[in-house]
Formats: sequence, structure tokens, C-alpha cells
Amino acid sequence: MISNQIIYNCIKEANEISKVEFTVSDSIGNCIAQTEKAELINKRTILEFLQSEAQTQEVEGAFLFKVFEGKQANYALVAKGNEDTFLVGKLIVSQLQSLIKAYKEKVDRNSFYQNLLLDNLLLVDIYNRAQKLHIEVVQPRCVFVIETDTEGDINYTEMVRELLFSQKGDFVTSVDEKHIVVIKRLEDGDGYEALDETANVLVDMFNSEAMTNVRVAYGSIVNEIKGISKSYKEANMALEVGKIFYEQKNIISYVTLGIGRLIYQLPVNLCQMFVNEIFGENLPEEIDDEILYTVNKFFDNSLNVSETSRQLFIHRNTLVYRIEKLQKATGLDVRVFDDALTFKIALMVVNYVRHMNDRQ
Repeated sequence: MISNQIIYNCIKEANEISKVEFTVSDSIGNCIAQTEKAELINKRTILEFLQSEAQTQEVEGAFLFKVFEGKQANYALVAKGNEDTFLVGKLIVSQLQSLIKAYKEKVDRNSFYQNLLLDNLLLVDIYNRAQKLHIEVVQPRCVFVIETDTEGDINYTEMVRELLFSQKGDFVTSVDEKHIVVIKRLEDGDGYEALDETANVLVDMFNSEAMTNVRVAYGSIVNEIKGISKSYKEANMALEVGKIFYEQKNIISYVTLGIGRLIYQLPVNLCQMFVNEIFGENLPEEIDDEILYTVNKFFDNSLNVSETSRQLFIHRNTLVYRIEKLQKATGLDVRVFDDALTFKIALMVVNYVRHMNDRQ
């Protein structure tokens, strides 16, 4: 239902322009908005008018107009002022009815998209409701999930809406105080590079305007409206997997999760068995932090000893010493590709097991 404040703003602006005084009453005759000098009409008169067949009526020097919501007259507008009052009143009725229709369509769209995200609609209902709401059925789309690190007083959802205002067909809603969902409409030819650009714009906006850090995750591109819930689930998974395996990243794409997505879907007990087989009693958290940092940098440089030692500002022999120290602790020589791969996967599995244990 349209708010009384919106109705008041409408008649107030009309009053400032036309100098005509207005009151608006609801379907049971109660006044819900009035301009400063407006005189109230008897409640019974309002009710009798709303229940009559007349579209307009003149009473006590004022004009009464019905304001329809669909086929139902749910409001009565009373206008009193000058010789142009009748014409001005008709214009305001038209304006109010347009506002009511637009607000109702907005509410219906919000309800549709939210139920679509949560997979609460049958396939036939998706297409029927989309057609009634004039929403394109066949159109490339992708779902973004934005997670803020603070709840704050800023309306983050409105910030995102303003950013995407010019993008016709985009939909923005909030899931809770810390999560915002964007259904992004794509143009023909747009791919994952365009999605990365959008994600970067969102991150930059929050950093610069809201002074807060966010993580942005997005699912795969879907070509029909029925696939939106799938993309939403993928975005949520990307957000969760990113926290476990790619903590340093603030933009995570479902299609680039790689082995992290595979590990995330494994049973925890199976992962624990794997960790015990690889490390035994020497769990990674018990290994020197300096060695772990060195090895991760070694992986980042594709097992290149010279480049890694250069970036760490250490002698080549110092790097080799640390690698050999890790080999003594775990039995894995990360200079060998197979051992490096095993150690890298094992570290990811350890993070996953730790994360799942913390959730319990």
C-alpha cells in the first residue's frame, strides 16, 4: 500500500503550484493527508460519496474526486480553492493513481524477485508473473551478493540502487543488515569481464563513499529468468568458499573457484582423514609461520626459487633451507611438482576442516 507520506508530498507540491487546498481520505473516511489550510469534510459525506456511483461531486464549495486503486475507489480527494479547482483536482487524481500503480508494481516486482531468488515459485508461475510484470523472460543475467563488514547507519542498499539506477532491468534488494543482492541484466556480448568490472565498481564505491570493506561474489551467467535462483545459490557458495580458501580476495567468481569448490563439497570426515594421512601429528598451524609464508610465496611464483628469494629479499640458500625444513616436518619436498600440489591441496583442506569445525 502506498504510504501516506507519498500522498502528502504529492498534494503539498500541487498546493504550492496551484494554491488549491487538498485533503485525502481513505476508504473508511479517515483523513490521511491534508494541506495546511484545508478544511475537513464530514466523514459521513466522504463515505457516502465513495459508496455512490458518482466519479466527482461538489459539496460545500469543494470538489470531491474518487481515486482508484485498480477498479476499487480506495481514496477520496477533496479540492477547494479557485476557479481552476476542478481541473487541478482531476490532474491530481491522475497523478495519485499513477503513483499508486507504480508503487504497487514495484512491490509486486520485489515480491516476485525475492521469491524467485529463494526458489519459492513453480516454473509456470515464474513465466506467468514475469509476463504480467513486463519482465523479460529470455535475457542474460547474473546474481551478485555483496557482504559488508559493518551494519552501520548508512543505507547500503540505496547506495547500490543509485549506482545502478541507469541500468534498466537491474534489481537490488537486501537479504539482511550485511548482505545485498543484485540481479544484473547483461547486454548481448557481455561476459565475465563485464561482471568483473561491475564487481570492481561496487567495491570501489563502498571503499570511497561508505568507507567500508565489502566482499562481492557472483554466480554464473544465466540466459532465462528461471535460472536466477541457480545463479544466486552459486554466488552464495562463492562467498562462502572465498572466505575459506581465498581470504585475501574481495571479489570472488563462482566460475573461478577451482579446486576450492570441489573441496567445499567433500564430507568433513573424509577431509580429516586426508589431513591426517598427509601431516600426521604435524598440522600446518604448528609449522613455523615464516616457513608457511615462504612456501605460499613460492607457490605464487610457480616454484621459481630465484624469483621467490628476490621478492622475499632473502638469499637463495635461505629459501632452500626453509623448504628443506618443511620437508623434514612433513615429508613433502615442495620443489617437486607432485609434492607441491599435495601440500597446496592439503593446506586448503585444513582450512576447510577448521572452518566447518568452527561453525559447529
